[in-house]
Amino acid sequence: MSLRSQFQQIPLNPVTGTVMPALFIGHGSPMNGIEDNEFSRQWAAIARDIPLPSAVLVVSAHWFTKGTFITAMDFPETIHDFGGFPQELFDVVYPAPGSPALAAETVRIVQDTIITPDHHDWGLDHGAWTVVRHMYPDANIPVLQLSIDYTKDGRAHYELARELYQLRKQGVLILGSGNMVHNLRMISWEMINGGGYDWALQMNDTFKRLILDGDYQPLMRYQNLGKEAMLAIPTPEHYLPLMYTLGLKQDHEQVSIFNDKAIGGSLTMTSVKIG
Repeated sequence: MSLRSQFQQIPLNPVTGTVMPALFIGHGSPMNGIEDNEFSRQWAAIARDIPLPSAVLVVSAHWFTKGTFITAMDFPETIHDFGGFPQELFDVVYPAPGSPALAAETVRIVQDTIITPDHHDWGLDHGAWTVVRHMYPDANIPVLQLSIDYTKDGRAHYELARELYQLRKQGVLILGSGNMVHNLRMISWEMINGGGYDWALQMNDTFKRLILDGDYQPLMRYQNLGKEAMLAIPTPEHYLPLMYTLGLKQDHEQVSIFNDKAIGGSLTMTSVKIG
């Protein structure tokens, strides 16, 4: 039996006895997908420290759509959605299987949002594979993506994530992938290895304080947090995956921060672990 046919026969495991953690990953440059650095090492360390998931569901900044979609193919394509990087990065293929069964289960459990299965248009973009290949380098765990509906506000994405909690009880690792502070137009190459503008550091600290205090309402309405927030989030796609991670949190669960570093002046790698 071929490897491909073996994966196609793997059913979704409905009960694992373990509620998986949830993560928000600051993914940064696509080069993190092939570099051995402080960020990629931390991603790998977290994967070793948490239970082995039955599947990984990624909410990536780079699948921004009208409506909500979920990949539902047996083997999602590795998407190289960037330019100007070394050929080594374009040569990467992350051959993880998908899971049509998990896609169907996600469509079933979410009642307040229509989720449309995508059988061929998308795959795993760099918001997904650059992170997950460090966590699960053998590519032997199903990986899916859930798109971000650009017509919805922060609260709507948070509420959608509340419904996804059931998947955590089925052993699914749900991972938001973006950056809390992400303004590429203001990038400083002098600070590319570390350092942030005052407004970026201020907003990063504000975000962390609100997250650790469990005060999520201002985070859903980040537009009201002042001009610094508008500099930190000139467009919402890299910020909104955070709403999914926070929406997955239950009252009793602990929250921790990792990879808390500003780079390039206007970008933070700050990441969050729930549970």
